[in-house]
Amino acid sequence: MNIKYANTVCCRKCLQLSLTVEMMIRFAQLVYPNYDIYKRTGLKEGMPIPNQNAAERIVADMVKDGYYVDFVEALVRVDREGLMGRRHELKGLSNVVSSLISEGYSFDKVSGLFFENQQKQISHNWGRLKEGDERKMAVLRIDIAGNSTLVKNNPRQKIEQAYNDLRNIVNQAVTSRLGRLWSWEGDGAFAAFLFGSADRMAIYAGMEILHELFFYNRVWNPLKSPINLRLGAHVGQVRYSSSELERIKNGTVKEAMVLEALAGNNTLCVSYAMYAPMEQHITDLFSSEKTARGWKYRLYKMGIEK
Repeated sequence: MNIKYANTVCCRKCLQLSLTVEMMIRFAQLVYPNYDIYKRTGLKEGMPIPNQNAAERIVADMVKDGYYVDFVEALVRVDREGLMGRRHELKGLSNVVSSLISEGYSFDKVSGLFFENQQKQISHNWGRLKEGDERKMAVLRIDIAGNSTLVKNNPRQKIEQAYNDLRNIVNQAVTSRLGRLWSWEGDGAFAAFLFGSADRMAIYAGMEILHELFFYNRVWNPLKSPINLRLGAHVGQVRYSSSELERIKNGTVKEAMVLEALAGNNTLCVSYAMYAPMEQHITDLFSSEKTARGWKYRLYKMGIEK
């Protein structure tokens, strides 16, 4: 995480003016549970540390170890909600937020979360996740049905054109909902969603892909036959890796692939874990609940009959 030193000054001042050293440490441990300022400074535990020194050390460690954005989010949350029934007014917190925005992040006032500014950069880890971080995510698996037949029956140039168009459709549907396209193979892809209502965003992305494909096949498709997709969506724990190969080994991803296999052509198959918390006006767009291979699921298809 590359945060400019100058943009951390206001955070150090905020801590120094608003909190005791004990509270600074407690706030740091909200996002970094094993954080120990005494081990970091080499001081004996219990020795007094001046407020200024504690603030400087904690902020420096948050930046160095990749927890700074999470730490600022924790400050925002405590400022709004308090901690353990006690209110904490954090002086200059608005400046801390503004300085992080200047680093290329967008701030959602409703959720209190920082997102990578997609006008400047789109990275696989949202500019947030570290190697090995495990978070609850929604994943969307996309498979091109009959890929080998399409490749066999169409000129290479037209296949490349059509698949490039398809990738643009998928990428737009995913990134517009703060998702990330984590893998794109010859015959399919999968995307991950982390922020906001991730499960809802994955479902909406899948629906949009099917809608866009419906019109693409009828108006712009250069191939001799339509492109057909199968989609599967699931939610669960996912471990982040900078390696694409490691990302697709996640159990939640493999489970989404099972759901995709249960879908028919141009159909989105969503797990019970995805649709159970959804409002009825959304689930009404899907088929009735089905069961197969130990899974409960629903299907969404263009023009599905109720």
